[in-house]
Amino acid sequence: MLGLETVAALIAKDGLVLLAPIAVLEGPIVTVIAAWVASRGLLDVWSVAIVVILADVFGDALFYGLGRWGLHRLPIRWRYRMGLNRARLSKLAGHFERSGVRTLIFGKWTHSAGAAVLVAAGLGRMPLAKFLWVNLIATIPKSLFFVAIGYLFGSAYSRIDDWIARISLLLLGVILLAGIIWLLKRYTRK
Repeated sequence: MLGLETVAALIAKDGLVLLAPIAVLEGPIVTVIAAWVASRGLLDVWSVAIVVILADVFGDALFYGLGRWGLHRLPIRWRYRMGLNRARLSKLAGHFERSGVRTLIFGKWTHSAGAAVLVAAGLGRMPLAKFLWVNLIATIPKSLFFVAIGYLFGSAYSRIDDWIARISLLLLGVILLAGIIWLLKRYTRK
């Protein structure tokens, strides 16, 4: 991973051409840095917003593709070790048919559960067009939020990166705790 100062210098120097691939890999903090560079007049803020939204959706589509087309290429015994048997995949498909929109929005907005939810959407065979549409709708406010943060407070991008990491870890902890409580309730009822 590149240092944040290096990312800022590269985006300031090479602009949107370099922003797109970095935004696919790094996400929110790159959005903050690019918006800060735009606030200094080196980039157009609306172009930054469009590029980071498209880069985010593209990166998410790669995770979806991994679930949809990549994990099925693993040997069956590996899939079973990962808990990906036919019954579980069928339940996952049913879940994404019933609650895929909510699950996808939850994954996008919590950030910590994002990659797992995106891969699960592919495994659950959520229709690609629906996935892309919902993902885009969930990405727009999230990306615009980080553009606004970067535009207004981007000079503190190192601190913002720390806060993004802390909040992501906190949300991950809450998600894991909620999952443990759900499992305990489920198995103590039986």
